[in-house]
Amino acid sequence: MSKIFTLGCGLVGKFVAKKLAENGNQITVIDLKIPDEVASDPNILTLEGDVFELIDSIPKNQIIVNMLPGRIGDKVRPKLIENGHQVVDLAFTLEDPEIYDKIAQQNNCALLWDVGIAPGLSNMLVKLAEREIGILNKVHIKVGGNPSRPDSNWSYMAPFSPSDVIEEYTRPARIVKNSEIITVPALSERHLINVEYHGEMEAFLTDGLRSVLTSFSAEEMREYTVRWPGHIDKWISEGDSLDELELLEQWKFDENRDEFTWLEVVASNSESKIRWMVYDCGKDGSSSMARTTGLVTAACTILFLNSGPLNGCGLKNGIHPPENLSFDSIDYIVGYLRKNGVEIIKTRV
Repeated sequence: MSKIFTLGCGLVGKFVAKKLAENGNQITVIDLKIPDEVASDPNILTLEGDVFELIDSIPKNQIIVNMLPGRIGDKVRPKLIENGHQVVDLAFTLEDPEIYDKIAQQNNCALLWDVGIAPGLSNMLVKLAEREIGILNKVHIKVGGNPSRPDSNWSYMAPFSPSDVIEEYTRPARIVKNSEIITVPALSERHLINVEYHGEMEAFLTDGLRSVLTSFSAEEMREYTVRWPGHIDKWISEGDSLDELELLEQWKFDENRDEFTWLEVVASNSESKIRWMVYDCGKDGSSSMARTTGLVTAACTILFLNSGPLNGCGLKNGIHPPENLSFDSIDYIVGYLRKNGVEIIKTRV
């Protein structure tokens, strides 16, 4: 039985912990407050308290899954690397973890970051597209987790930390235009698109390309977040007047409300174009974002367990974005999502 420590027990964190426990692993969950459904699971151990006070109690060189809110996950990341852990890192990072690469190598540590749906799976699908059609000229990524139907208010529920959602809306977006990385205001390039099963929605630029900016040489690359029309108009008119606690309440996730997660990755060159569509609407009491994000995270962790971070994953000691995974690893992750009921369709034009 392999030991895994998971940090964070929100909607995604509890899903990943339970999924890894189902796989026959010994899971220890660390968080300030652990939900009863996790604490009562006989296959999961719990450590409730401040992660910064508990982190040094973990023996060195363990497999750690960092699923804390971005601002906390950022602060704990250096300590995980210093202690020589093998890290699967989902925590939204404001910094580029590559700055820790030398320290990770010195401590025989491998850290795989941005292991969600987008960034994460989106990076991997771009890599698969490049394998199939060759060097890419254009990459467009669109993604969103939303209620299945709009309402008269925000038409939105936050499936992960609201503070991380706010970062999406306020951080300038880095894109590639004419082969150069440029920065544009977040929420720009607003336009209507058609989303499978749901119809007309709105897409706008956010800073989600991250490592893709330098991993691929396409002349044009953009990442858009997708919401129901009216959501961003409301954010622009009211967002600055609300603090995070108010938004936390107004964006509170309602497990009884139908919702879905949709991802589109379109990659092309002068010869061909590939479109990937990923869709999920939740299952067995778990939200679509918990599933699509968490299944990627769980699959990466299983790869670390089964192969070790230095072998089957195609990784050496150091800091790695998702696209550094081997093709076999990416094929496994795509297959793992499909096996768990996530719809993934590839179309080549």
